[in-house]
Amino acid sequence: MKYLKKIIAAASVVLFSSAFTSQTAAGLSDSEINEVKAIISVLHGAKESSASSDFNNDSKVDILDLIELKHSILENASATGEIKTSEYPASESNVKLVGRTVMKDDTAWLVQSGAAAEFTVTGTFAEVILAGDGCVKSEDRWKPRYAVFVDDELVDDSLLSETQKCIKLFDSKVLRTAKVRVIHLSEANNGAIGISGIKVTSNVAVPVKPEPKKDISIEIIGDSITCGYGVEAASNGDQFSTSTENFMKSYAYLAAQKLNADYSAVSYSGYGVVSGYTSDEKNTDSLVPDYYDYAGRLDDYKVPWDFDKNKNDVVVINLGTNDYSYLSKDLEGRSEDFNKAYYDFLGQVREKNPDSYIICTVGTMGGYEVYDLIEKVCEEYSNDNNDTRISSYRSTTQNAANGYGADWHPSVITQQMSAYVLADKICQVLGIQSDKVGLDAVDGANYDVKINKDNGANAASYVGYDNSLWLNTVTGGTDTSDVQAYISGLDLNPGGTYRLSFDYTTNPDIEVPVQIIADHDDNKVYFSDTVSSTNQKQHYSKEIVLDANDPACALTLGIGGHDYCNLTLSNVSLIKLY
Repeated sequence: MKYLKKIIAAASVVLFSSAFTSQTAAGLSDSEINEVKAIISVLHGAKESSASSDFNNDSKVDILDLIELKHSILENASATGEIKTSEYPASESNVKLVGRTVMKDDTAWLVQSGAAAEFTVTGTFAEVILAGDGCVKSEDRWKPRYAVFVDDELVDDSLLSETQKCIKLFDSKVLRTAKVRVIHLSEANNGAIGISGIKVTSNVAVPVKPEPKKDISIEIIGDSITCGYGVEAASNGDQFSTSTENFMKSYAYLAAQKLNADYSAVSYSGYGVVSGYTSDEKNTDSLVPDYYDYAGRLDDYKVPWDFDKNKNDVVVINLGTNDYSYLSKDLEGRSEDFNKAYYDFLGQVREKNPDSYIICTVGTMGGYEVYDLIEKVCEEYSNDNNDTRISSYRSTTQNAANGYGADWHPSVITQQMSAYVLADKICQVLGIQSDKVGLDAVDGANYDVKINKDNGANAASYVGYDNSLWLNTVTGGTDTSDVQAYISGLDLNPGGTYRLSFDYTTNPDIEVPVQIIADHDDNKVYFSDTVSSTNQKQHYSKEIVLDANDPACALTLGIGGHDYCNLTLSNVSLIKLY
């Protein structure tokens, strides 16, 4: 192995010697040449390695560092020879613009939640120049928030308080190539983040280059939930502030990251389809359909959006939560109004996105009645227009166990769980294999009981609105399996590690067998355990490996064999960890 390493190193010396000559003429410094020689000396075993030679940051110095440096040399082979400082606009020739943006007077305005500029920059020094609009003069809780990343490391996360702000990206003694991302973290209701220029000191002919586009593009249309409203707040008692609003922690961004997809958001807190948030009367001032065709709502950014240029593979509509504040006062009388508005909006979205899959959802903050309306409207629109690329699903409702953000908005945990579900739904419509990670196999399951009357068992049961289950035996039969809490419809993947958890009590104190079985074959047992249960509520939580590829499994808890015994079961989940 040492002999092979020396051969590789020797070959590398030959390879780089020609590069040294041309690069020196192009302005490569002596110190840079010495760095290359230092790596080669380490490979020869003639020199101890040092952190300064670890160019790929993997905590060791080897041939990969030489390759990294070679790429840098070859990439910069077209250097002009003259080191100078220049400023470049954040135009599409220099940066990849993500989400809805507006270009005005060589300034790229990141308008919507998550709108971003992504690029690589090569030089010895680089900074990005931000611009602020009139919203920078607002009170702190209303000022727009942004973040800047260099090679995926956060270098700045602030509220923009100035009309111009320079942010240093790096200052290096040697030529450096870095990946940069500037992202708007707050929402379009509170102004935009401008990028008026990228200043670089370099001898490279093209020092600023856009990041490549990704294979999948997703658009998410929503309200405050999509914006990441209050996701970083300390408690549900906190009021709105852009300092606790973070699109990078919203389900929309997280789902796109999981799928390695580009994204675009159109989201406004308090907005709806037929009515924005209201105490009673219809609020027609806050409707997403009125602004969907534009880059933004504010006058400076209310310019038509180019849908032909910005095509989406999938469009997600997560609206209806604010409408519910209006509908709930008279659901029967007002639902027809909502149905028509939602139907028309589907037509509007389809017109702008003729080839996209459209996924409709709602329910994270409650309002299941609205989802029932949406499901029917999607069905009706699909049938009327022979549109097979429209689907819907009901979002999992947040719960106290996962905490809340400001004003009872979704917490970080809830947003992440919602992202897992959305990513899985997108995989389904695009025909991509989903890993199911983060999904709760119990979500949408059937809660029931099994009673073996042939063996003398008799019991009563009740399932609550929150899927809590109460089971009471009169006669228990002769075996624990004669009376079972039976939760079926669990879809398991092969080789998955899951966390099974639930809360439980019994009266009297008994041993309760817990199993995960094949719904179609009681003898096929994938997991088995026993809990000692009392009339004091206990919590069960255990990581388990389920080597099952079975879309029809069931979780069972048996209390048969005991007369006059009751079981309560709540907060059941079976979440795939990896």
